[in-house]
Amino acid sequence: MTDAQDTAADSALRTTGGVPPDDAGSSVTEAPTPLLEPREGIPPVITDENALAEVIAAFAAGSGPVAVDAERASGYRYGQRAYLVQLRREGAGTALIDPVACPDLSGLGEALSGVEWVLHAATQDLPCLREIGMVPTSLFDTELAGRLAGFPRVGLGAMVEGVLGFVLEKGHSAVDWSTRPLPEPWLRYAALDVELLVDLRDALEKELDRQGKLDWARQEFDAIASAPPAEPRKDPWRRTSGMHKVRRRRQLAVVRELWQTRDRIAQRRDVSPGKVLSDAAIVEAALSLPSNVHALTALNGFGHRVGRRQLEQWQAAVDRAKALPESGLPQPGQPVAGPPPPRAWADKDPAAAARLSAARAGVSALAEQLNMPQENLVSPDTVRRVCWEPPKVVDARSVELALAGYGARAWQVEQVTPVLVAALSAKGA
Repeated sequence: MTDAQDTAADSALRTTGGVPPDDAGSSVTEAPTPLLEPREGIPPVITDENALAEVIAAFAAGSGPVAVDAERASGYRYGQRAYLVQLRREGAGTALIDPVACPDLSGLGEALSGVEWVLHAATQDLPCLREIGMVPTSLFDTELAGRLAGFPRVGLGAMVEGVLGFVLEKGHSAVDWSTRPLPEPWLRYAALDVELLVDLRDALEKELDRQGKLDWARQEFDAIASAPPAEPRKDPWRRTSGMHKVRRRRQLAVVRELWQTRDRIAQRRDVSPGKVLSDAAIVEAALSLPSNVHALTALNGFGHRVGRRQLEQWQAAVDRAKALPESGLPQPGQPVAGPPPPRAWADKDPAAAARLSAARAGVSALAEQLNMPQENLVSPDTVRRVCWEPPKVVDARSVELALAGYGARAWQVEQVTPVLVAALSAKGA
């Protein structure tokens, strides 16, 4: 049994609220304290180059890790750009920066190069930070740390409350951050989001070290920091909600035309695509194939609130799809790289289905033993791929190479290899 397995088996490891025990095995039980104001008050929002230069100098001269957060306007604006960036560092205090007024923060990013950035759910914020020139060279993800440490709730509010004993305000996470000027309560909320992030990082580092998982976490953080930007999704229109109802190729073409038309309008108007036309309306039109504007108006999502000009542009998209030759119609489904859906394995390859069943059971048991989610122990897709096309000779070395080839980190390879070797070698597999 590894140190992490031994520690995770300790019954005093976790309370219901997810509070890590102290060295004596007891947990904090005091009522949490509401965090109402930032320590130095709400800082002014940085909106010009001179003020930005002062912030860059202050944060470059600061010490220790830097807490970083970003607010987007998901559901209100097109895309995932940042509308507010919050930072806090020892010796520099807290800064709130308007990336609309200061769209190039590469100078700040360079000033913080080599400094550890502390983010919560880093993969959500890194794309929008990268767009404005802020790319960390090293990071600590407090959400991922919480997952690896076995916390049952890993939202920022739950973690701050469970680990540090403070309650953060929760009321402004889904507001329209493109609003200008930003209301003071929103700015207070934004400043408080980074107020205790470094404190949370320090506490989680100690807990991970106590469990023997700190090196594992560092490997995960390094993988996030070094990951290249995600490739654009192929055929994003296929992710329209309700697509499972659309089966005929002509109907698929209507979804594609309406989705692409909606996307162009949303981008031009800088609004969320869902505010232009709902996914449900797109699917409804695809299933009905309306012959004219009058028929389109009768469908859900195209009622009296939609203007005549808008209805005509949606009908024109439907008509374009209906006029396509057979050769121009999209194929049902998407070409899938890798193994088929697991539900089809029993018919296609019963031995592979048996391997997958054994592997899943083994991974589940190990994840429970290590007190972490299965998907953080090893990617489910990696398990499927190894089970669908196992090494010709199944042994520890071949399975290690297969896992590493699919991007598993060294700690994951070490932990999961024995489980997969057993599953791939089991009788009937």
